[in-house]
Amino acid sequence: MKYLLLPLFLLFTAVSVAAQGANVAFGTIRQDTGLPVEITADDLSVDQTTDTAIFSGNVLIGQGEMRLTAARVLVVYRAESEGIARLEATGGVTLVSGPDAAESDRADYNIDTGTIVMSGNVLLVQGRNALSSDKMSVNLSDGTAQMTGRVKTVLQTGTKN
Repeated sequence: MKYLLLPLFLLFTAVSVAAQGANVAFGTIRQDTGLPVEITADDLSVDQTTDTAIFSGNVLIGQGEMRLTAARVLVVYRAESEGIARLEATGGVTLVSGPDAAESDRADYNIDTGTIVMSGNVLLVQGRNALSSDKMSVNLSDGTAQMTGRVKTVLQTGTKN
């Protein structure tokens, strides 16, 4: 009897995940948002009147163990040269933390709150498991993520390769 109920339970769980959203772990470390942010890109354009900079072409951002790549990143600085307030990445965004990787159309990183909101065709890969959604909010201080908007996953049972 339990072998008949297990597939139904897994189906119910998958449907629940698809309908409500999902809380998941993200990365193996807690990210220190106070660490320096290193940016490499093909081009840089700075606008001192708006306290912004645009990095474009093969943009690679590193902060501690976290890596983010994108086609274009807008950096918004705090007033009075007090550092970076936020990053807005667009165009084939990839975020990697430890063994976990996520892709999306856009990612907004708020340095002060330590959150990254990825939106548009979000795909999270964790080992053999993958989840997709419309939006994923990552809390870097505790290494968790919340996926919302048509969350979909395939649950691996671990019995077949």
